[in-house]
Amino acid sequence: MCLGIPAKVVKIWSDSGLTYAKVDMGGIVKDVIVALDDIKEGDYVIVHAGIAISKIKEEEVKEISEVLKELLKI
Repeated sequence: MCLGIPAKVVKIWSDSGLTYAKVDMGGIVKDVIVALDDIKEGDYVIVHAGIAISKIKEEEVKEISEVLKELLKI
């Protein structure tokens, strides 16, 4: 099973032909590679294995966060 983590894009930059983003995953800030063309600072993405693989809506982030909180209680 694979796990994608929702994250908020804080900063975007390019280097050596790749696009990178600094993302905030619930207080943990990481640099990731971006596999998308249309993201901007403030957007939410799903990060899997260090790569931002898809864009998601803020409402979806809230729902996913609630589910993860419930799972951690088990």
